Amino acid sequence: MNKPLLSVENLRIEFPTRRGTLVAVDDISFTIDPGEILGVVGESGAGKSLTGQSIIGLLEPPGRIASGSIKLNDRRLDNLPYAQMKKIRGKEIGMIFQDPLTSLNPLYTIGRQLTETIQTHTDMTGKQAKKHAISLLEEVGIPAAAKRIDHYPYQFSGGMRQRVVIALALCVNPKLIIADEPTTALDVSIQAQIITLLKKLCADHGTAVILITHDMGVIAETADRVAVMYAGRLVEIGKVRQVVKEATHPYTKGLMSAIPSLTHRMEELTQIDGTMPRLSDIPKGCSFHPRCPECMDVCKEKQPELIDIGPTQVACWSYHDRQI
Repeated sequence: MNKPLLSVENLRIEFPTRRGTLVAVDDISFTIDPGEILGVVGESGAGKSLTGQSIIGLLEPPGRIASGSIKLNDRRLDNLPYAQMKKIRGKEIGMIFQDPLTSLNPLYTIGRQLTETIQTHTDMTGKQAKKHAISLLEEVGIPAAAKRIDHYPYQFSGGMRQRVVIALALCVNPKLIIADEPTTALDVSIQAQIITLLKKLCADHGTAVILITHDMGVIAETADRVAVMYAGRLVEIGKVRQVVKEATHPYTKGLMSAIPSLTHRMEELTQIDGTMPRLSDIPKGCSFHPRCPECMDVCKEKQPELIDIGPTQVACWSYHDRQI
């Protein structure tokens, strides 16, 4: 078997405060292979974006990695000095943010931003970098790229700006791209184009993608595997078809039940009662138990571990007697 490109083991992210230490991401582990798209899904506050930020070294203080390890091709990233991590960021790991307008400098043309990024990580001349930038813009679907390379971000639509951000992320063929809600600010038709583009780029370049989103529809259409997060922990992880068709964790079942069906009429959508707990008020035991329709006494006392139950892994006491 090939070694995974990225390996995250027992990652714990904390935020020290005057009233104590808040745990935002609690003991999560996963891997991603070259060319694979791993979807990370959950409600706002689940810890998805913090996980992505910790991998690329953009975790803002006072947030800190308290324990665990992050390895890219067996190289530890979580304990690297800032200067070394800066060299890896952009060259080996790219990032696509939710709002492309805040990802681009409004005072510089997109051509300048692309060529500066390319020249930072390669030995290309200015002329070579510009030629490469134009080819990247053409690859991500920017029409008349040779002309539009001299335009400013405000001269592009939201969907086109997101394509520019994807081109920036791909500048020097990184091994891994972290896409944090890349389609949230776009309308449905543009979302579909961006999803198709991401899948094509993975196939053409062999780039692995961590796709962070709260939209199970985007995950089902794009990802190979899906990891479901709740209150800073992984509650289910497996192949996307398996999780979508036969969700096992009650939280995943709730997410799937909340999606409208195109094949049969639904009188009303199912909803998950309650809200995600605050970091300062994570309940004892399974953090989902106050909202869970299948809650048992043990759920209120002990935190379930992620276990194998065949094609998927799940953290739920209902399945601990079925562990493989």
